[in-house]
Amino acid sequence: MELINKIKNYKITMLDKFILSQVFVATLVCLFLFIIVWIAPETLFKIIKKILRDTYTPLFGLKVLILEIPKVLAKAIPVGILLGSIFTFDRLSKNSELSILRSIGISFNRIMAPVIVLGAVLSIFCYFVNDKLVPIASQKLGESKGGGSHFVYIVENPDKTPKQNIIVSNFTPKEIFNITVMNFAKETYTDAILFDSIVFAPNAHVEKNSWVLSDALIYKIDEDGIYTNIQRAEKYPILTEGNQAKDVFDLMLNNTRKERVFTNHQISKYSKLLKRANFSDEYRYFKAKLYQRYLHPLTCILFAIIGCLLGFAPPRSQRLVGFTIAVGMIFGYYITLPFFDLLAQKAVLPPFIAAAFPIILFIVSIFIIKKVKDL
Repeated sequence: MELINKIKNYKITMLDKFILSQVFVATLVCLFLFIIVWIAPETLFKIIKKILRDTYTPLFGLKVLILEIPKVLAKAIPVGILLGSIFTFDRLSKNSELSILRSIGISFNRIMAPVIVLGAVLSIFCYFVNDKLVPIASQKLGESKGGGSHFVYIVENPDKTPKQNIIVSNFTPKEIFNITVMNFAKETYTDAILFDSIVFAPNAHVEKNSWVLSDALIYKIDEDGIYTNIQRAEKYPILTEGNQAKDVFDLMLNNTRKERVFTNHQISKYSKLLKRANFSDEYRYFKAKLYQRYLHPLTCILFAIIGCLLGFAPPRSQRLVGFTIAVGMIFGYYITLPFFDLLAQKAVLPPFIAAAFPIILFIVSIFIIKKVKDL
């Protein structure tokens, strides 16, 4: 209640406008530099090489470069506010301006207030970039074609025993090619897996409640594993139960897509589909990625606070320490993200804990830095 009253009574002062303008300009500069540093070594080199080989035209190369920016921007925004705030507060400390403000009774929390507000605004923008701009850019780059080869799906009976093994050799979002369906025999043995028949078809199409194989060859197999006769069927339906046909088709298309082509809503739907299909590892991975999408923007606020704390120092103190810690946090955060994804995927940590762990560490870091600096 007290916090709400403080927010209601909050008034923008000249000091707020000054600090906000300084941090905002520094953040933009850091954003620009970070994007250049991230893109230049690899992406820009590849584009230039393809232009020189006439694989890309200069105009298409420029388009690819522009479409790569949203993917970097989502990572750069928290870095920009961290470095922008630390640079601004370091300069204010060096000029003794922070010491003067505190000596006249302005608390450090009050001085940080406009920076935290800027961090909150940037967190909303970061969420929008991750949820909208990155998927759109990735789709424009052709990362969501959904085509691929060699998809395998096992259909289970109600008692979890295998019923069919479906193998697709090639597919596009509209067509399925070279399908093999291995129908398991009802009899089970401890030392062998028996098949009742094996079906080959050159193509198939998806209908509302089934996949229909065209010009299928059906090889009947006896108990000794020898096929007894061959039958031909113009149409051979499979995956005929409920929404199974649509679910398996969606799984097939999406299993070749990268996480960044999905919006948050699409990740949520796809993770539910993975759970229904008992793809446990993939389900946990995408669930962790979904939580990351919601938690990652919070780093803008946390980095804004950390930057202010690290930037504050007595006028004659060593300046390099704060920047070194900040750079260490940046690299530590982005380098360990795949590690936490793996922990979630392998069920070492629940997906939410794996996604939230870096955020928790940053919150703890804020309290430690504040205590060490006696603020």
